[in-house]
Amino acid sequence: MSYRQKRAIQVAADVLLLSVSLWMALFLRLGDEGWLWPDAKQSVLFFLAPVLAIPVYLRMGMYRAVMRHFGNVALYCIAKAVTIGFLAFAFVLFVAKDLGWNVLFPRSSFFSFWALSLILIGGLRLLAREYFMGNWLTAGLPVLHPSKNEDVGGKPVAIYGAGAAGLQLLASLNVGRLYKTVAFIDDDPDLVGRTIAGLHVYSGSQVRNMIADTGVAEIFLAVPSATRARRQEILTRLQGHGVHVRTIPGIMDLASGKVKVDDLQEVDVADLLGRDPVPPDPSLFERCIRGQAVMVTGAGGSIGSELCRQIVQSEPTTLVLYEHSEFALYAIHSELEGWIRNRQSPITLVPILGSIRNFGRLQDVIHAWDINTIYHAAAYKHVPMVEHNIAEGIMNNVFGTLNAAQAAIKCQVENFVLISTDKAVRPTNVMGSTKRLAEMVLQALSHEQAPRLWDEDPAVSQVNRTRFTMVRFGNVLGSSGSVIPRFREQIRRGGPVTVTHPKITRYFMTIPEAAQLVIQAGAMGQGGDVFVLDMGEPVTILELARKMIMLSGLTVCDEHNPNGDIAITFSGLRPGEKLYEELLIGDNPESTSHPKIHRANEVFLDWNALLPILDTLRQAVRDDDYELVRETLLSTVQGYSPTGGIVDLLYQQHEEEVESQGGVRTGGGAPTGGRRL
Repeated sequence: MSYRQKRAIQVAADVLLLSVSLWMALFLRLGDEGWLWPDAKQSVLFFLAPVLAIPVYLRMGMYRAVMRHFGNVALYCIAKAVTIGFLAFAFVLFVAKDLGWNVLFPRSSFFSFWALSLILIGGLRLLAREYFMGNWLTAGLPVLHPSKNEDVGGKPVAIYGAGAAGLQLLASLNVGRLYKTVAFIDDDPDLVGRTIAGLHVYSGSQVRNMIADTGVAEIFLAVPSATRARRQEILTRLQGHGVHVRTIPGIMDLASGKVKVDDLQEVDVADLLGRDPVPPDPSLFERCIRGQAVMVTGAGGSIGSELCRQIVQSEPTTLVLYEHSEFALYAIHSELEGWIRNRQSPITLVPILGSIRNFGRLQDVIHAWDINTIYHAAAYKHVPMVEHNIAEGIMNNVFGTLNAAQAAIKCQVENFVLISTDKAVRPTNVMGSTKRLAEMVLQALSHEQAPRLWDEDPAVSQVNRTRFTMVRFGNVLGSSGSVIPRFREQIRRGGPVTVTHPKITRYFMTIPEAAQLVIQAGAMGQGGDVFVLDMGEPVTILELARKMIMLSGLTVCDEHNPNGDIAITFSGLRPGEKLYEELLIGDNPESTSHPKIHRANEVFLDWNALLPILDTLRQAVRDDDYELVRETLLSTVQGYSPTGGIVDLLYQQHEEEVESQGGVRTGGGAPTGGRRL
């Protein structure tokens, strides 16, 4: 119905209820004397009462309240409006009596009329609220317009957490009819066994009994202020009960207005890790950002975009978003543009489409905006994909980093921070070896006061005023290509969930925490530093898959439970993949002023020794000579140990062509000619 239609119904109901209240007030006083219906003079009162009261109700906004969200403030408004309307009625009646209009209306009926009006008018609205919220008072009444796919009874759910967030969630769920809350769960001994909002409160140890008593299908976690360790404890207790567990967002997201308390989401995998991030040190966080011009390469990627989000909060003068993917650049630029506009921030946001393989473009951009700090996040990071496309991985990860570093030196950028990876430590794949070689390039450049830049006139050197820092860490949760979204999609489709190997383990960290630590580590470097982030304990991917299945309310199908819902299958290690990742090549890392950041002591080649290696590597890529590429990486990158043969797709295609033609290949180059770069 329209607002006008609903208001007309409410006005008509109030006119009727005022008349009923007036009749009952007279009947209570005069009924013993045989009074049943009003005489001609009394009939005027049934016209006068609503004529005086309804304008007051309209003026005081009684008909603006939404029944579904009817609360204490609205009740106070009704009491005030009804009382003022009654006083107007009494005043007119007393004045009319003084003027000689005699009508039978006993004095005691005045109070009865006021009380009955208040009870009926307020009571009808409370009853309407209970109906719209689907509460027990009106549980037996039919629903006027349920949606086509809506279960009128609602899916039975329990809320873990009987505090303020739990009560807010209960109110939000009651507004809709999709869920029916049947119980609270809380570990506060003062609440266990009591009744809150009509629901029994169970303890965390009584979950199995609660499920048996109520038949809940889902449990909603409403503890937004709990630490990660506490949330992990709760999730460990809930897994294995065969119920789907979801959660409301964290307290900071609620406080910032990003989400509402009823924005339920799947359990954050970070809660399963139980790691609480260390709050950033403001002095470190802002040292290379506040009041400076900052550039992020790979600004549209998982880490790059989070770096940008956190950088704008430290108020740089300019933030240049350098990205080769048009859509990724558009997405992060639109998001940050809205953030800056909403806060009326003076930050200049510059979206630049460009590749790090284009040295001239990099140099022009850095010079044009007089960049002070560069966060170099642009890289190819997917291990099997780089293993199948070796040339692109080398040109992007090694020579792209070299381009960015040399452009920084030429433009006298103060700070340059490379985002590296744990796969650079004793790598078994091309991606890891290229990232380690990129680290070595920066280490070598940082120890040269006036390096001869690669691929330039040997007689020309450039004064180096750039402080190079490398930050190495493991997997980040939810990044592009991450295992977590793939597991969720496989569970949603009904399985199977695929794990490469039963013993494979990885370090994990949330994207925001990684970005915060990168910024802080970058501010701590003295030049040529390799920092490693404390990733906590490694996680077994198989166990992670099991937990995700069970917290989705499903069971694992294995030899112990052949009738389970979701099977876990093992696909075998992919090209270049290894079972365990490491963060250090050498031993004895140094501690720093930050408890989560350590400094690694790693050997490297000096710049003059590295130059001919870079020449050889680029020429090998130009010639599609992947045997020489591998030999160069093996002799340069400490600990590089490939797990199999060369699986580059172009190389394999050339090999098949040679074999099909019955030829014998004598060199490493492509039979159809070399690559132009």
